[in-house]
Amino acid sequence: MKYWKKYSKEKLIKRIDEALESNIDFEESKSLGYPVSKLDANVFNTSGAFLNDSPLLKSFIQNPNNIGCHTTGKSEEAFKGSQELEKEVIRVLAVDIFKAEENEYDGYIATGGTEANMQALWIYRNLFKKDFNATLDEMVILSSEDTHYSVHKGSNLLSVDAVSIPVEFNSREIITEELDLIVQHLISDGKKYFMVISNMATTMFGSVDNPDVYANILTKHNVEFKIHVDGAFGGFIYPISNKKSTINFQNPHISSITIDAHKMLQAPYGTGVFLCRKGLIENVLTKEAQYVDGMDLTMVGSRSGANAIAVWMILFSYGYYGWFEKINTLLLRTEWFCKQLNKLDIEYFRDPFMNIVTLKSKYVPAELAQKYGLVPETHNGDNNWYKVIMMDHVEIDDLSKFIDELKEV
Repeated sequence: MKYWKKYSKEKLIKRIDEALESNIDFEESKSLGYPVSKLDANVFNTSGAFLNDSPLLKSFIQNPNNIGCHTTGKSEEAFKGSQELEKEVIRVLAVDIFKAEENEYDGYIATGGTEANMQALWIYRNLFKKDFNATLDEMVILSSEDTHYSVHKGSNLLSVDAVSIPVEFNSREIITEELDLIVQHLISDGKKYFMVISNMATTMFGSVDNPDVYANILTKHNVEFKIHVDGAFGGFIYPISNKKSTINFQNPHISSITIDAHKMLQAPYGTGVFLCRKGLIENVLTKEAQYVDGMDLTMVGSRSGANAIAVWMILFSYGYYGWFEKINTLLLRTEWFCKQLNKLDIEYFRDPFMNIVTLKSKYVPAELAQKYGLVPETHNGDNNWYKVIMMDHVEIDDLSKFIDELKEV
């Protein structure tokens, strides 16, 4: 790893203090034009010795606004310290994890995977309009039926049709023949420009799509397309556990990637990540944001600099090897759980590089699933699956109790 290092607690605190000192200080500053401020001291406890060892709380109190995309162009000078830490996060994720070339990427800390997925669709809709004079009726979004519902939010907001591709029931793999037929029908209906959401660990199954399946078929039909990888859950585990993964920026068909820091990374909510290749994010420049010093290239606009600092803290507290050890502990728990299910001849789905196990519902009584907080595939109608995720709070003892009760039924 070139940039992903492990820092001592002292160094973490020092770097964050330096970053906050480089930001505007609303306690001392006489800047009259900024419509932001630190937290209201009449309501919140904004002082005390405890803050010396609580850099994240200090960040929330100072309330930096990391508006903009700091990997390109100019940004608001008032928050250059917290912006620099955000840039370091984006560099680690783009270069060290997803194998982007140096300075050939852009990205920012989004509010979550939903925003990051919609950011990608927004970029590609505008790109197709600008470069090909495409109409909305000529565009379509493709994704598997297991894809997160944010794709349908994006479809609705952008007025671009979305089509779901069937997957095989047991393997959760895209049915290639169905995809081919659907693309043929869409082309005959006038579709020429395709936006693809390819999954790196679906929400329910942890299943991983092969983006080349989409690329091969769309290339065969000679249509324009862009592929976005939704790694909201899998982005902080799959590229590390699967050393041979090619789902990264070395694949020329992949243009952008979503990751969520508030899932596997356990950052505060509101910390997704959007990454893309250079030259794409400019398609969503909001030229009307004249009072913003720099370019507003993000869907949400104003963003929490404190959340960016939280992600920076986590990454550099662990370093690559510390994080590798953590996810391998979760994978060992997952493998133990799967062995117990195998002994009971219970059918389930699990990608070997992921920490999600999804059991067929016919083996799990609804009362037992509810008692242990298993997540059903659907709360409406017939449910075929229940999901278990190995996170820090899910230990072998917890899994063992569930298995013991499952044996009884």
